[in-house]
Amino acid sequence: MLEMKGVVSEVLPDSRYRVTLENGHTLVAYTAGKMKMHRIRIIEGDKVTVELSPYDMTKARVIFRHIEGR
Repeated sequence: MLEMKGVVSEVLPDSRYRVTLENGHTLVAYTAGKMKMHRIRIIEGDKVTVELSPYDMTKARVIFRHIEGR
């Protein structure tokens, strides 16, 4: 699995997000199970770390939300 950083550019229905990576690539991401379990909210403009498979570079999983000031 590849880990990359990006910014949430759009919130889509069904807890999915359009994320723009640092290299300019755009993909659709969903939240990881631990983030759902702990009810971590993600809004437009948040910086996130996503995990994606080398086989399908259009889908990813959000595994961490970076908080400003930490």
